Amino acid sequence: MVRTIEGGLDGAGLHIAVIVSRFTEDLTERLLQGALDTAAELGVPDWGLEVVKVPGAYELPMAAEELAATGRYDAIVCAGCVIRGETAHFDYVAGESARGIAEVARAYDLPVTFGVVTAENRDQAEARSGGAKTNMGSDAMRAAIDMANLFRKLRTNGGA
Repeated sequence: MVRTIEGGLDGAGLHIAVIVSRFTEDLTERLLQGALDTAAELGVPDWGLEVVKVPGAYELPMAAEELAATGRYDAIVCAGCVIRGETAHFDYVAGESARGIAEVARAYDLPVTFGVVTAENRDQAEARSGGAKTNMGSDAMRAAIDMANLFRKLRTNGGA
């Protein structure tokens, strides 16, 4: 029989940081609220949550690295919003944000999830920050809890 190891969505006892960008704050506050609501629904205690605000999506990886280095967190959620404009700025910010977040996760062996909306226009961004499509802050929190629990299992007797 094949053994399957999964994380799970029980947030009890987890310590999770949520880093949120202030740029396009009306949308990123919706991402933050989605993340916090999901954490509460899944049992993450209030004392297990910290919110850190940064200027924009480009700064998310820098803050994630500082937080990861403390060793205090079971997971880190990064939330932000980048909307394509008339220049290549979108490509640099979105790409570096994604790359940097992934690098921090690998460097610290820590779930660092990507709740950054990357949209072609404001309507798409609104739909993905608590509108008609999804709330990527909520999705990123769910992934963070699942991965934190998976890491705990894998690090304890090989997931037994």
